[in-house]
Order: sequence, then C-alpha cells, then structure tokens
Amino acid sequence: MALKILHGWKNLAEADRGAAIAHGNFDGVHRGHQKVIEQAAAAARALEAPLGVISYEPHPRLHFQPEAPPFRLMTPHQLARTLEGMGVERLYLLPFGAEMASFTDHDFAQEVLFKGLGARHVAVGFDTTFGKDRTGSPEAMRRYGREFGFSVSVAEAEGSDGEHKFSSTSVRDALRAGRPREAAAILGRPFAIEGVVKKGRQLGRKLGFPTANVGLGDYVAPRFGVYATRTRLKDGRVLNGVANIGVNPTVGAVDPVLEVWMFDFDEDIYGEVIETDLIEFQRDEETFVDAHGDFDIPAMVAQVHRDAARAKAILAGG
Repeated sequence: MALKILHGWKNLAEADRGAAIAHGNFDGVHRGHQKVIEQAAAAARALEAPLGVISYEPHPRLHFQPEAPPFRLMTPHQLARTLEGMGVERLYLLPFGAEMASFTDHDFAQEVLFKGLGARHVAVGFDTTFGKDRTGSPEAMRRYGREFGFSVSVAEAEGSDGEHKFSSTSVRDALRAGRPREAAAILGRPFAIEGVVKKGRQLGRKLGFPTANVGLGDYVAPRFGVYATRTRLKDGRVLNGVANIGVNPTVGAVDPVLEVWMFDFDEDIYGEVIETDLIEFQRDEETFVDAHGDFDIPAMVAQVHRDAARAKAILAGG
C-alpha cells in the first residue's frame, strides 16, 4: 500500500485513525529509529492495523532555536520515501508550533495519540522524551497507554554495535568530521543530499568537467572538501562521481553548495531533482592561486582530475 502523508492530528477521517504508530523525530531514520519502526510494524501485524509513523515538520529544534545552524539529515521527501520503503502506510507529519510545544506529556497522549490519531499501539525508543519541557518518558508512555487504551512497546538500548552509537547526533558528528562511512554505518545507508540542480558559473563545463550544483539548504554541513559520490537522477540512473562541498573560496562563492561531477555524463538537468550519496571523504577544500595571487586554473584542473581518479578507485572498491 502506498504511503499516505497526513499533516496534522485533528479531524482525521476514521480510515486514517487506529494505526500502530512509531513515535519520534526520525531525522535520518537511522538503525536505532528502524528498531522502533520494526516494533510498530510487529504490533500492526498482530492488531491487523495500519503501520504509522509520527514525525514533525518543522523539526522541534527550529521552534525552540530558530537561529540554530542547519542540522537536518533528511528532507521531508526523503523521509517519506524511506518510510514507504519500510512498509509504512501513514506518515503523520505533525506541525510543531506553539500549540504542540505547550502540550504536557499527558496532553500529548490524550489530545494527539488518543483523541486525534486513535492510536492502537505506540512504539518509542528507550530514551524518548515528549511533552512540554520533555517530561514524558517511556514509563510515562506506558502509563498513558493503560489510561487511554493503547499498547506500548519500547525499543531497548540496542543502539550501539560496539563501534557506532545509533543517534542522529552521532551521524551529524561523523559528517562534520568528514567520516561519511561512519555515518552510513549508523544510518544503514549512505548520507544523501537531495536538491534541485541550479546554474552556477559553469566554469567546470568550460574546463571539461561539468558539475551539477545543489545548495545545502537545511542540511547539516558535512566537512567541506572533496568526496567520492554516487548520484541518482530523476530517471533512476545512478552515476559515479566526485563532488566538492563548500563555499568555493577560489571563485568567491558564499553559500555552501554541493558541486558534483558525474563521470561520463553531460546532459542538461537544470531544474531537476537529484540525490547524491557521500561515499568517502578525499581531501579538504582548497584555494587555487598562483604566486601572483591570481586564479591558478591549470593547478585546479590537474587537482580535479587527480580527485576524479581517486574517486573512481574508491567507488570501484564498493
């Protein structure tokens, strides 16, 4: 069954109520999140109920820290696509604003889970918090389940494989440090940047390596530099490439951007949405200037081709 996205909890049709629900922010849908969703899925099968997931848009952090630097690991579109691939049938993308922020944990259980969504089961993580001042806990959720008639499961602290902690914070830390393989181990798949291809200066095209430029937007900024990548196009093709993420100090760009050169590809995809996986970090971003302080084009071109050769070797290895 295709995923249905519901933007709220009030006045829902009866067919959209009564799900077994996984509750959380699910930014990244990492392996810890997947445990919670698996528990909700098991309950959905036992209850013969739809499988639902609660998440929030905007992310609660943006309500409480509107000036915080970008930190997201997923767009809502990526979240929906990932959940649909896991068999989720209902995504309750709840608006997080003043009303939601004012709910006590009891209010949340009563107004959202019970009255609004008619939840039959709620799955949460071992460290879940909810309600004003984050006073809700797994124990509180179990208590509210008994009060309002829904069963509750708690995914226990299996959030580590001895090497990686399964948390969105750990993913962000790994990306900021230039460790995309570590981030992928936590996520269960590579971290990917999705966005619309925009026109840049087209310098790469003139120099023989046409790039597709995508702004970082609300994504957490990975370590600036060069990465081996794989990019999915609108038509489903997946292309190996090499990308620079950063502010392009040589030519004076300002906003962080991903510039990906997809090998053996030179088609007009301006305005299309692409999604680029970061596979491995190769080097930090550089400024290419000669002894006179001028833009050193030959040095940059030579380095780009060295980067491409290394990326091809990395990607050939998996």
